[in-house]
Amino acid sequence: MLMRTDPFRELDRLAQQMMGPGTWSRPSAMPMDAYREGDEYVVAFDLPGVSADAIDIDVERNMLTVKAERRPTAKAGDVQMELSERPLGAFSRQIVLADTLDTERIEADYEAGVLTLRIPIAERAKPRKISIGVGSDRKEISG
Repeated sequence: MLMRTDPFRELDRLAQQMMGPGTWSRPSAMPMDAYREGDEYVVAFDLPGVSADAIDIDVERNMLTVKAERRPTAKAGDVQMELSERPLGAFSRQIVLADTLDTERIEADYEAGVLTLRIPIAERAKPRKISIGVGSDRKEISG
């Protein structure tokens, strides 16, 4: 079994307790899956509790940046927080995209706390047949 540990998690938790909920948070990476499905790459980010209008997606050249902000659900003056373990604040993730992907046609969908990006493979990167001319005969081969 594989376990991931974050040595700074306890330090972050203590700092947040000392400074109060919602007053301190460091930008952190959001968990993601990435895989190829047919002629496109799919990248899924877990963003539970984040509203769609708090998500920002940018592409500059081959750098994809996803930023999100989880805001407090309880109003500060209305409740007395007893326990606050859900991180608030800014989350971000940057991914370098291969030149073989078509960054002009990225599609984004957000459902049930999961942001899914579909990035098509560029036409120039797909396998294709090349014809070879020999005299008057032409023969197709894989290229």
